[in-house]
Amino acid sequence: MSNTALLERPVTAPVRVVSPADAAADLPSVRSPRGFALYVGIDEIKAASAGVSLPVLVDALRRTLAELAPTAETHATVALAPQSAGGRDLDVVRLALHEPGAIARANAAVEEEKDEESGVVVDISRKRVLLDGESASFTYKEFELLQYLVLREGRTIERSELVSALWQASTDEEAPGERTIDVHVRRLRAKLGRHEDIVRTVRGVGYRFDRHADVSIRYGHGTPSPDRF
Repeated sequence: MSNTALLERPVTAPVRVVSPADAAADLPSVRSPRGFALYVGIDEIKAASAGVSLPVLVDALRRTLAELAPTAETHATVALAPQSAGGRDLDVVRLALHEPGAIARANAAVEEEKDEESGVVVDISRKRVLLDGESASFTYKEFELLQYLVLREGRTIERSELVSALWQASTDEEAPGERTIDVHVRRLRAKLGRHEDIVRTVRGVGYRFDRHADVSIRYGHGTPSPDRF
């Protein structure tokens, strides 16, 4: 009796052909510089006064780039903007060409204008208060008092703390008594008008700033004040 060996064809996995695009898609997403944009702020009149023109400037920059990096690709476009557009030429150019940073700043400026139309704007960066778009005539000490409360939003501040914090460093003004703080707060509220209730009295303790829907706090750009808690 003989043994019969059954030979079977080896089973192999299908070969996947990977295109360069698929290979790139499998790699982790890594961002790297691919070029740069140079924004030039100059109009035709200023260029002419310098003895050149916009096409001449573009051609000169392209020739310089061709000498330094012959394989670099270039694209030039002219920024068109209304003649009435104010501001620096460079800022107008960046906005006209939809540069993200310029658009973000323009949108922020629009929001600030909306804030100024109604309600209260406490502008910490410029040391001012706007009431329904109009600048309020706050004295320096009145603004300091409001700012101290605003930067500690929702926290009740005792009268003694207000005295020590706002008059401690004064050399030309005698520190008031704790009850005199009430007079300063009354004057502050009077200038706030219909928005006076943003500074609340906590009976037997002191005062507190409560945020309202019609109150905007503007800290400015960059690092917030170190006095902000």
